[in-house]
Amino acid sequence: MSETALVKACLEYLRLIGCFVWRNNTGMLYNKAGRPVAFGKVGSSDILGMLPGGRFLAVECKVGRGQVTKLQRAFLDEVRVMGGLAIVVRDSVDSLVDRLGPRRRESEHA
Repeated sequence: MSETALVKACLEYLRLIGCFVWRNNTGMLYNKAGRPVAFGKVGSSDILGMLPGGRFLAVECKVGRGQVTKLQRAFLDEVRVMGGLAIVVRDSVDSLVDRLGPRRRESEHA
């Protein structure tokens, strides 16, 4: 499974259980004038959003031998310090399911 496929699978699962999440991209592009334009926070996770109930969520996806960088680790640590949930998912959405446990959409609790 590619990292792109893993991110997509994680997004699908998170939305299924009622999370408000999005793919978070970072990088640099060049505008029409040829000037570089940076976007996103370097080191921020692949997926950002909120769990049902409003807790901030950051998910970093890695496949194979992919390693979490120092900047990614610092971002995840900061999310935890601020009370959010920071998760590293490796190779399969199953590791995300295991970490979150069985959940239902918030609307199903009513």
